[in-house]
Order: sequence, then structure tokens, then C-alpha cells
Amino acid sequence: MFKWAPLRKAEFHQNFSSPNGRVVCQFALKNNQISYAVFRDNRPVIKSSLLGFKFFGEALLQDNLKIIRLREQKHRETIEMPWGEDRFIKNDYHEITFYFSESNNKHRIFTIRFRIFDNAVAFRYEIPPQPNFRRISIEDELTEFNIDLNSVAWKIPALQPDRYEYNYEKCSVYDLSYAVHTPLTVRTPNGYYVSIHEAALYDYGSMNLKLNSKHALKSDITPLSDGAKAHVDLPFQTPWRLIMLADSAIELTTNRTMYALNDPPESDFSWVKTLKFIGIWWAMYVGEWTWAPGEKHGATTKHAKEYIDAAIRLGVSGLLIEGWNEGWEGNWLENGKNNSFIVSTPDFNLQEVAAYAKSHNIEIVGHHETVGFVDNYEKQLESAYNIYAAAGVHYIKTGYANDMMYANGRKEYHHSQFGVKHYQKTIELAARKHICLDIHEPIKGTGIERTWPNLLSREGARGQEYEGGSLSPTHACILPYTRLLSGGMDYTSGIFDLQNNIKPIFTTLARQLAYYIVIYSGMQMAADRPRFYEDKFPKLFEFIRDVPTNFERTVPLAGEIGEYYIVARKDYYSDDWYVGGVTNSDSRKAHLNLDFLDQGEYLAKIYVDSENAHYKNNPFGMEILEQKVNQKSTLTLQMAPGGGFAIQFRRL
Repeated sequence: MFKWAPLRKAEFHQNFSSPNGRVVCQFALKNNQISYAVFRDNRPVIKSSLLGFKFFGEALLQDNLKIIRLREQKHRETIEMPWGEDRFIKNDYHEITFYFSESNNKHRIFTIRFRIFDNAVAFRYEIPPQPNFRRISIEDELTEFNIDLNSVAWKIPALQPDRYEYNYEKCSVYDLSYAVHTPLTVRTPNGYYVSIHEAALYDYGSMNLKLNSKHALKSDITPLSDGAKAHVDLPFQTPWRLIMLADSAIELTTNRTMYALNDPPESDFSWVKTLKFIGIWWAMYVGEWTWAPGEKHGATTKHAKEYIDAAIRLGVSGLLIEGWNEGWEGNWLENGKNNSFIVSTPDFNLQEVAAYAKSHNIEIVGHHETVGFVDNYEKQLESAYNIYAAAGVHYIKTGYANDMMYANGRKEYHHSQFGVKHYQKTIELAARKHICLDIHEPIKGTGIERTWPNLLSREGARGQEYEGGSLSPTHACILPYTRLLSGGMDYTSGIFDLQNNIKPIFTTLARQLAYYIVIYSGMQMAADRPRFYEDKFPKLFEFIRDVPTNFERTVPLAGEIGEYYIVARKDYYSDDWYVGGVTNSDSRKAHLNLDFLDQGEYLAKIYVDSENAHYKNNPFGMEILEQKVNQKSTLTLQMAPGGGFAIQFRRL
């Protein structure tokens, strides 16, 4: 049901509410400018904030406006996701669409579409083609998010060489004078938790945020090398600007509005399967093998077959092979423009390895490290994907490990319109070849996995390759409330060789298991070498073998940003539940009420820090406990500094 309202007004002021009435959007057209504000329980969250655009060679699309008409509709449905943290997502909203025209002689027209959810507000701009206005170059997007300057924010800088790979810092919104990435999570003085992000990012630069001259947070779109934010043909619509709302930090982690704002897939993706895999990867990080050919080369046919045999014994379905192709010799960061994604090294036979894997029902995860030389990669893209498809390789990990993207003599940000379009090109080509992707150095997640389910995972934050001194225990206690609001992450968990000399791991052993629950990914890696699973800790690996990569339901149990996080997830394919918890450098007792369990009895297998465990001086201190429980039971568990716990609840 919807209704139209012809208006033709130069002044307008009206409130619209969410389905449950708790969230209210206030819209105003005053002094020929449009603004919005957001309230929750009649308390301000976003104060009056202006909207509009600045185009090269055109007057501002912000002034001299009048509303031509207004369209309202209410929508209610439940979305079923093909894989992820929750199988079903509620998609109930009140939509208000405003049609604007300029009152001067330009008479340009555009639309702003708002959706008000019980736990979010989203809006986007839509610009149709019109006489003398068919292609636009965007100089600036003028969208404001005027949040209380005394709010506390958790931020990472944007437009920097390491992309998203920075440690989160806590600050006041008042200090956001330079561009920061989204999701930007904020705690307001009136106690609400807010995360500002975007959804359905296509053919446009990524939205960053920074304070403008009026001390309001404003969109700051990642620019192209020519200074424009984007060049687009009309009709055009921006990504959704998304404001997620919650009463508590853990409630924020259940917000799936980003996916609801994306379209359902247009073709059949029933072939997509989530995956757990080991890899020829960590051995290179700790110096046993090398990516480049030579005496210690890791990606040989012999090593690959040995790892396939290990995957069979371990009960893991996939194997990642890095360093199989020509281009890793010398300074690979500088030589990436010459990388081949078609030619293997002399000691690696892709077809032989792929055939051996297929005969044992093991999936190969291929690897394409572009080093950001996108022009070189795109020249080979179709052929490279065809080679994998012909060999029966259905998964690829891509990488863009450079501070910029390089194409045709230009340097472009990974998160610019250029980068966004390139990543999308790889996703769509992979879909046509029935290949799933795990993108490292990616564009941030904006929920397009709903439309393109073959995009199973991304990196997009500091993962365990930064262990060895660049990660603190606090990092994983911030991610669920920030980066993970934009989707799953390949954190490369499951490293048991905690005290190696090259990349010592500053976590407890139990925490490594907890990561498989706390940090969701559609492609989960068991990152260590097989001997540490088979010979050193076979009982612990049973948990990694059993933990799902696809869940029916997620229930966060407790947590605060930067302090700790505890979450329960139900297996998509069985009645089993899994719980994981992590803490920062403080020890902590977790009191768990198991009322999230379904009725009946369960056997709880608990992997927990021992009493004297510590991420620095006793990381291996751990206990494995078993007891029968039901939904009326409670558990009290100790988390050591830098530690955690993992529990498997198997239905009896």
C-alpha cells in the first residue's frame, strides 16, 4: 500500500516514524534547502543535517528547491539469506520518497528516498536523465550526519597507505577533523549506539566521514585521481546512506539492515558453498617456505599434494595455495606489474594438483595477488578465471597489497569509484565462472553479498598477519562493533604455534578457537601448518573441524566495545549451538545464561583458559571440560588476559 501527495511547496516540515514508532525522521524544506533529523524515543540522535550535491560546472543541487510530490509506502517481509550469520532477516520499513525540482531556471529534478526501520534509517539520492543533464561529474556530496560532538567514536583513518589496516582508536566526534572510514561507530551522550555506514556501493567512491566547517560530520567521498568523486551517466542512484541504531553495544552487532537494502540475486547461486580450508601460507610468514621459487619454495606440486592429504585426514574441505604463479621473485611489491596469473612456476602443475584434489573431494583455493596493478590483472582476468574454471577451481583469494591501485599511468585509491568498479568486475566475472571470492585489501562490505553470494569473504582490517607485535588483545574486542558490521572477515584464525620466533601470537590457545565464532567468515581458514593440528593439538582441532561456516541464527550475549564480546550461533544444518568469547588484556569472568538453547539436553564441550593462563607468559594454559546442559543451565567461565573460550553444544 502506498499513497501519493502532490505538494509543490517551497516550505515543508513533517515527521515520519518507524513501524514500532521508536524511530522518527523529521524532514524540512526551509529557505529552499532540505534537511533531516533522526530521533529515537523522542531523543535526538542526528540533529538537523543538510543534503545535496555539488557538480563540476553546475550550480549546487542544494539551493532553490521545492517539493513536487511525496510518495509513502509501508513494506514488510522476511528475507532468507543463502549463507551468513542469520538465515532470516526482517525487512520492515516505512518508505518516504521526496521528488524535488529547482525553482530557478535550471529546473533540475531529483529524488531522495528514505526508509525508516525500527533499528535504522537509510536514504539515497536518485537522479533521472533530463534535458541538458545526462552525465555528471560529482565534485562533492554534501550529506551531513550532525551527531553530538561529545559522542565517543571508534575510528580508523581513511585515504591512508594501509587502506583499512589500522588499529582502532577511541576519540570524541569533535576530534574527527580528518577523513575516517565507515562503519563509524559512536556512543552518544544520551546512551545510544550509532554506526554510520552505507549499503549497495556500486559505481561510486566509498563514503568516508569528517567534520566540516560547521562542525557537523559530513560525507567525504574517496576521490579519483582527477579530483572528482565520480563520473556517472544518468539515471544514477547513490549507495544507501545508513544510520544503524541500538540501545546497547551488543544490540548493534545484530543489525542486518545493510543486507536488506541490497537487491536479491538475479540468477541462480545455489552452487555457492561456504568453505573451511588450510593453506600453504603461514609457513611462508614464519620463514619455513617462500612465495618465490627456490630451495624453500612453498607452492610446489609435492607440497600441495601433501597438504591435500593433510586436509583429508583433518576433515577440512579446502586448500589455499599461494606463490604458485610467476612474479614472486625479487621485490614483488615493485614487480607486481609483471605478475602472471596464467603461467605456473616450473615446480607447480596446476592441472595435476587440481585433479588430485578433485579425486579426494578437496576444493582448491587459487590465489591472485595483483599488488594493485589492476591494468595488468584485467588484461589477464578472463583467461585466468577460465584456467581455474577448467581445472575445477571454484574459489579464489585475490589481493591488492599496495598503497594505491595502478592503471594506465594513473594512481587510484582502492576505495575510489575506479576501485569499486574493478572489484565489482571481478565479482561478476567470477559468478559467471561459478567461482567464489575471498578479497584481501578489498573495498569495504556494503551488503552486496546478498546480490552476489559468491563473494564469501573479505579482509578489510588488521588480521593475524599483523601478529608479532602490531595487534593488541583489544583489537578483536572492537571488531564486532565496527568492521564486522560491514560483513564477514577472513581473520586467518586457528594458529596454534603461538611462540614461534618470527610471528609470535599474543593470544591464548582458547582464544584462537573463539575467533571461529566471534569473527564470522563464509570462508574460514585454519591458518597454521597441519603438523600443529595433527601432532601437537589434535583434540583442539576437533573444534575447528566441527565449527560451522554457515549459521541459522546469531544471539550476542554480552559485551562492550574494546572490552569483551560473547556471542552464540546456531548451526544452519543441525540443532547444535556454538558460543565464543574474547576479552582484552583484562581477565574477566563470563556468566552465561543458556536460555538461547532450544528445548532438550545438550552436551557442552568447553575450551577455556586455565586459571593461570595469560597471553604473554602462559598462552597454552587451557582446559577442556564436558557437561550436560539445557536452556535452564548457567555457566561461569574465566577468560584470561588476552584470552577467551569456545563451546560446542551438541544436541543429545
